[in-house]
Amino acid sequence: MAITKNIKCPNCGVFNTNRDYCKNCNTLISFEKKQEQKVAAFKQEEIKKAQHKIENPNLAERLKKHKFWLFRIFGWILYSAYLLISAIGALVAWFVAMVAAG
Repeated sequence: MAITKNIKCPNCGVFNTNRDYCKNCNTLISFEKKQEQKVAAFKQEEIKKAQHKIENPNLAERLKKHKFWLFRIFGWILYSAYLLISAIGALVAWFVAMVAAG
C-alpha cells in the first residue's frame, strides 16, 4: 500500500500529490530533497574552508618553509612558543576543572 502525500506549495498554494516539485510553479516542496540540498551545501562549505586553510597557512607555517635559514629558525621559534602556550593553557584548564570537581 503506497502512502499518499498531499503537500501544499508555499509559493502558489496549489496542493500536490506525491510530487517533489509543484506542478503549477515548479517550486521544490519535498522536505527530503530540501534536506539533501542543505547537507550538500554544508559539505561544500566545509570543503571550501578546508581548502582555504590548506592554501593560506599561518605565519609560523609559512616561515618554517621559507628558503632563508634565518626565517626558518624564527618560524620554528614562533611555532614552539605557540605550542608551549597552548600546552600551558590546556594544563591550567585541566587544573581548574579538577579543582572545580572537588
